[in-house]
Amino acid sequence: MLRIPCPHCGLRDYTEFLYAGDATKQRPAHGSSEWRAWYEHVFLFDNPKGAHLEYWQHVQGCRQWLVLERDTSTNAVGRAWLARQGARS
Repeated sequence: MLRIPCPHCGLRDYTEFLYAGDATKQRPAHGSSEWRAWYEHVFLFDNPKGAHLEYWQHVQGCRQWLVLERDTSTNAVGRAWLARQGARS
């Protein structure tokens, strides 16, 4: 079972969280009308194997957005921090 270390609530079951995607992917500039960049951001994504940074929201707890280090091949969870601190904290 996947357990996520929430900085506010402590270690919690993954069912309390919402997965929200790759934390390393750069969003196009706000207001950008570059349709190709938005298409690639929304619809195209990698499926990495190994260490990865992901966005998760603690929807059944503190409701904070987190960045989580997770190994996608073993499901091993590393550290987690608040997303407002940046994807590379």
